[in-house]
Amino acid sequence: MTLPQLNIYRHDRGTRALITLAGEIDPVTAPQVRTALERCLNDGITTIDVDLTTVSLCDTSGLRVFLDASRHAAETHTSLPLHYPSPQTARLLADTGSDRVLL
Repeated sequence: MTLPQLNIYRHDRGTRALITLAGEIDPVTAPQVRTALERCLNDGITTIDVDLTTVSLCDTSGLRVFLDASRHAAETHTSLPLHYPSPQTARLLADTGSDRVLL
């Protein structure tokens, strides 16, 4: 059995960060995403762009992380948009109504 893999890359430019995720976001890897987003918020980043171009799967555990981070970001007047979701992830966002908050 192989474990799901997720690579997380962060590039800062002033108070803006680009988080690029590559792989699968599921119950095993979602905590890594949560940690990366929390670090941005703790570092004073005011715009966190999340690039999902190479995310092959995002389940409800990933959705929960994004929604929680979005709520926390809003409390600190931080923008946290998701960019380029796969059709599967876009469907998950649309089916749950989360697309209005996260895209």
